[in-house]
Amino acid sequence: MHPTIGKLTLAAATTAFLIGAAAPVLAQTEASAPAVAQAAASQPLTKEQKKQAKAQAKAQHKAERKAARAKNTAELKKLEDAGYKPAQIDPNYPQNLQDAQKKAGAAAAASQ
Repeated sequence: MHPTIGKLTLAAATTAFLIGAAAPVLAQTEASAPAVAQAAASQPLTKEQKKQAKAQAKAQHKAERKAARAKNTAELKKLEDAGYKPAQIDPNYPQNLQDAQKKAGAAAAASQ
């Protein structure tokens, strides 16, 4: 039984390797050929370019987090205006939140 498992494992590994090796070749099209040639011809990034790219990515991530935080804050503000009190310990928690969501949704629909 063990030799069979070994053969199956070898066959699966070989198949995975061949598919992995063939996938990039199959993924290239005529449209991507100039980009591939250009990328191969370009020089590797310098230390300064890497630093700038990292700083740019960090700034973009920070802006995305800030936008998400503003969206969440605005949503919480709408729910609080509709009567939801997040700091209150209430045994009817889900129902109170759902009621506030309905009110906020109805108010938003009425304002449009």
